[in-house]
Amino acid sequence: MFYYAARQILSAIPTLFGVVTLVFILVRIVPGDAAIAVLGDAASEQALEAFRERMGLNAPIWQQYISFLGELVSGSLGTSMITGEPVLASVARVLPFTFELAFSGIMIGALIGIPLGVWAALKRDTWIDGLLRVVSLLGLSFPSFLMAILLILWLAIGTGLFPVISNPDSGIIGRLHSLALPALSLGLIMVAYVMRTTRASMIEVLGNDYVRTAKAKGVPRNKIITRHAMKNAMIPIITIIGLYLGSLIGNAVLIEIVFNRPGLGKLIVLALNQRDYATLQGLMIVFAFLVVLINVLTDIAYGFFDPRVKLS
Repeated sequence: MFYYAARQILSAIPTLFGVVTLVFILVRIVPGDAAIAVLGDAASEQALEAFRERMGLNAPIWQQYISFLGELVSGSLGTSMITGEPVLASVARVLPFTFELAFSGIMIGALIGIPLGVWAALKRDTWIDGLLRVVSLLGLSFPSFLMAILLILWLAIGTGLFPVISNPDSGIIGRLHSLALPALSLGLIMVAYVMRTTRASMIEVLGNDYVRTAKAKGVPRNKIITRHAMKNAMIPIITIIGLYLGSLIGNAVLIEIVFNRPGLGKLIVLALNQRDYATLQGLMIVFAFLVVLINVLTDIAYGFFDPRVKLS
């Protein structure tokens, strides 16, 4: 398992290098002068030139690229054009809030979606199966930000049970209370994806010969489901969770904006409003790294649930 995991990690390095290079190019081909965007049109030519010199914008593009890679290798994401603060420090300050939101959403999606998918598969072609499929289809029809608005109207404004604006600095209980609606906004949509994938995978596995053989031998139904069928049905489920977790981090940005939560989303909006291209570049690299990391962990999870994957 160690060599399999190491192989997956090493194979992700070229992908991450390509993404980092693409981010560097995209930031620099954006129309406009970064110095004018930050200092304004009224800035003098001397001030603009001093800003370009300080930020290294006067250097040839290849020198900027080498300097950029050197900073990444040393663990730096650059310096904010506005505040002068290291981008990594700004990211580290708000990243835990985005992580807790994404993790809460994935937990809601998995803990609710997998049992419902198994139930739908066991009740195939019954009214329970039909009802769950309709509910999952409705969940797939709502984007996360619309789900957030509906939950605000219903559970925050309508009933007053939850705050409209999150306040994660109000203690543990208050933080969990503020996290509930944003997490539900992400998790409920993921429930639909996970439930439909689990149902399809379980139906396929339950029709295999080894399941019928276990039934013929008198193996208890719960043992067949948990020990035999469920483990072999996990590969497609892990795939959909891994794929959705990557987009979940992106959706978390929208949810943070809707609920005015601190996090990467709020930092992105602030950087956009201030034309802080250095911070935007660092944030794009962070998102790319997280997506690549999630894909690697998903591949490693394949080997954990199915030993045949490690041998292929």
